[in-house]
Amino acid sequence: MSDFKYDIIKSIGTISESPKGWTRELNWISWNGREPKYDIRDWAPDHTKMGKGMTFTKEELLELRKLLTSSES
Repeated sequence: MSDFKYDIIKSIGTISESPKGWTRELNWISWNGREPKYDIRDWAPDHTKMGKGMTFTKEELLELRKLLTSSES
């Protein structure tokens, strides 16, 4: 598996926390020096390990918000 780099530009917030201390977070992350994207994934308490996650552009995240809002009715 190839190495990759990430830089958490901004921590937006924690969605949930597991009993073992891992947190599911929404962050703004630059992967391999690319333009930052919104990212939701699980993180170890010290941020040295991560789970699988999903990245979103701002437009995708806004569309997701629309979908979630419309599903509430």
